[in-house]
Amino acid sequence: MNVLSRLSVMVLLVVCSRAAAADTAQLITSLKQGGYILVFRHTATDDSQKDVYPFRFDDMGAQRQLSEKGRDMARQIGSAIQAHAIPIGDVYTSRLNRAIEAGKLITGKEGKPVDALTDSSNASASGMANPTAANTKAGAAVRQLVDQAPASGTNTVLVTHKTNIADAFGKEAGDVQEGEAFVYRSSGSGPASFMARIKPAEWTVKAGK
Repeated sequence: MNVLSRLSVMVLLVVCSRAAAADTAQLITSLKQGGYILVFRHTATDDSQKDVYPFRFDDMGAQRQLSEKGRDMARQIGSAIQAHAIPIGDVYTSRLNRAIEAGKLITGKEGKPVDALTDSSNASASGMANPTAANTKAGAAVRQLVDQAPASGTNTVLVTHKTNIADAFGKEAGDVQEGEAFVYRSSGSGPASFMARIKPAEWTVKAGK
């Protein structure tokens, strides 16, 4: 590739990056109206801790917890959501504490822990590393929550795990980052429409910049 070609590619990447940032900023602004469902993967965890299966939800020593980085990440997302005046209605989380804690830090509200969002890998390290989207039952349970219309003027928040997201939205969704959100717009009746993925740092994007 010659110098001119490389320069053209670089310019194209910059233009695409700016367009994507503008689209994200516009979507974040749209969330102020309500009617969206935000599906978060919990934020960063302490990898030195391991989940014990069968899960013991009341035993904090038997499950991986958020790291300080994860808590800070969740607080930053929550601060941005508050700064953007995004209204949060129902909050549903996995029954594992890392998702419960992330949900509270992101929304400022106590979430409702549900089985549908609880780690579908069953504490399998290999399953978490390479989610296959094979658990159709778990995927259907997540999509059922996504398709429920939020209360008028609010957005619903779901906090779950990498494997559940892949089960619900396909194997290609298995690259979801910690703290990343999949955003869906409610149809009012029927399946919600996928809008975008928002990475943690993108919540600070200002509209029009």
